[in-house]
Amino acid sequence: MNKALKYGISAVLFIAFFFIGIEIAARAFPGRAQRNTSFPLETKRDATSQSGTTLREADPRRNEPAGPTGNPEAPSAFNFNPDDASNAAVSTARAASTAYRVLNTDGMTVQTRFDAPQGYRRIPAEEDSFAAYLRRLPLKKDGEPVLYYDGREKSDDAYIAVVDQAISNKDLHQCADAVIRLRAQFLYEQGRYDDIAFHFVSGFLCDYASWRAGKRVKLNNGTPYWEQSAVPDSGEEKFQAYLETVYAYASTLSLEKELTAADVTDMRIGDVFIVGGSPGHAVIVVDMAENDTGKKCFMLAQSYMPAQQTQILRNLQDESISPWYPLDFGKSLVTPQWTFARDQLKRFPF
Repeated sequence: MNKALKYGISAVLFIAFFFIGIEIAARAFPGRAQRNTSFPLETKRDATSQSGTTLREADPRRNEPAGPTGNPEAPSAFNFNPDDASNAAVSTARAASTAYRVLNTDGMTVQTRFDAPQGYRRIPAEEDSFAAYLRRLPLKKDGEPVLYYDGREKSDDAYIAVVDQAISNKDLHQCADAVIRLRAQFLYEQGRYDDIAFHFVSGFLCDYASWRAGKRVKLNNGTPYWEQSAVPDSGEEKFQAYLETVYAYASTLSLEKELTAADVTDMRIGDVFIVGGSPGHAVIVVDMAENDTGKKCFMLAQSYMPAQQTQILRNLQDESISPWYPLDFGKSLVTPQWTFARDQLKRFPF
């Protein structure tokens, strides 16, 4: 047999085996024979329902409801569209960028820094009310830390914003003191001087009317009394000196007695969750919002120990709406540094 014939037979056999191989591959892997990209494979999150049935998310492009897995018409893995993963990633990123956020980093007050949660609107408040005053509280720039009385920074997850009010270099401005300051500062700015009065733990009533008239608190064997020792003055500097005297001798024990009981279902801006004790704690409601179905949420502020600037608290139980807390929080209100019972909500009587 000459070389030409041998080469010819070899070529024929090679071609025959080539086409036989293609036919076998086509029957074994039909998805590769004709690529179908009309329903590219998507990543699906599986979850187990309360009944134990495994569910998959619906594919909106097929108008297909979510249902049990194992759909015999589900696309084959060989139908995977390499562009689909990229498209899904872009869609996910776009959804994240347009997700509803309550935080406005440029806002410089409680009301402008934080929007109400999606579907909620702020509860109306009269312009000259305590509620409106609390909403207008000035805030430090977003990201700035709480400062302790000695200048150290508080670095933890308890707060999301800081009220822009200076505190002294004395270890006085703690939890009850922050509540006292907010209430007193509001009354002071309203010119309601005669309404500014707070009891010491001893029971002594330290009223601003006496202070601005020039009287000062003195102690006789630990018992406080008034003594005329200064000129009358209602300026801001002397007012802050009055408050520091109150901070020194008042606490959650005395403040709790000055407040009246309030029902959580009737919560108002300016109400206070408080536990009198040593230690005790107090946080104040600085804003509220409501949706169309009547559900409400609220925002809290506090100071803490040692003395530190007032801060807006995070909701560590639900960061998606933080710093808002749902009014239907259950039996206990869990805040970052204290847990309160429902019956520990109190209210200023005037």
